[in-house]
Amino acid sequence: MRRPPSSFISSSSSPSNFLLLTRRNPSPLYLSQSQRFPISSGKHFHRPYSQAPDSTAQVFTPPPPQPKSRFRRFIGFTTLALFAFTAGLTYQTTQSVTKIMATPDAAIDGVPIYKPTDEIAAEIDETLRTHPEAERLRANPDFKEARPHMSIPETLRARMLTAGALSGPNKIVVPPYVFSERGGKSMVSLMYLGSDVCGHQGIIHGGLLATLLDEGFARCCFPAMPHKVGVTANLNIDYRAPAMADNYFALRAETVRVEGRKAWVEGRIETLPEDGKDPIVLVEAKALFIEPKQAAAMAHLYKGATD
Repeated sequence: MRRPPSSFISSSSSPSNFLLLTRRNPSPLYLSQSQRFPISSGKHFHRPYSQAPDSTAQVFTPPPPQPKSRFRRFIGFTTLALFAFTAGLTYQTTQSVTKIMATPDAAIDGVPIYKPTDEIAAEIDETLRTHPEAERLRANPDFKEARPHMSIPETLRARMLTAGALSGPNKIVVPPYVFSERGGKSMVSLMYLGSDVCGHQGIIHGGLLATLLDEGFARCCFPAMPHKVGVTANLNIDYRAPAMADNYFALRAETVRVEGRKAWVEGRIETLPEDGKDPIVLVEAKALFIEPKQAAAMAHLYKGATD
């Protein structure tokens, strides 16, 4: 049996152990990467630089990256779509509120000036302005007077329902007078409804009364909500008596409870009599409003519109 060269030391303890060949005082400068770290059959050893590399040696290669699952791709696309929707909604709301607040009409003591289009509108507006109920609310320091329809520029007013399509001669003849108690506690709106917003002949359409209640309740409770904005979650209406056309009306609302992003409002529409007569309750309602989660990002927009 041929002995290995004297320059090498051979050691073997058992068949299960691997053969280790090392040179006295080896110099790493003379060993290539493949000579120093070959991998073959799961055994690691140092090959002398005089021995040729094993052509059958296996080279370790990392496994290819696994493709993303369909669920992960779905989550990624959904997140991107939600972000784009939220950004678009915020931008559109910003543009709309900016347009509404950028061109206010002339005002006296903060109340926009209304210019009647005919003598009938002028008479109705004067009656509402000087009505004893309006004078009483105007003298109360806890209430703030406003005419919300007049705060919307004419270019946008035509696209609104109550401020545009339902306003004018024989409809909502003049913009209502609104008196809001500070902190969103209560609200009173005085208005006149004509003959062209009827369901049955001479009787105001119940859908219009529901719309007025929905808007009035929202205007009442928004100042009491965390970010001054909300959407209608529920509206329950009880019709008590027919509302006859060509008459004056009062919408009264009260915020009865606020819990976090929720606000409960109750109120009614009644006649607005003169000469000390008692009003007739025509419609009673209750509503729940919820503030949307993205309202926090738009709080600065609605603050000026609801103060």
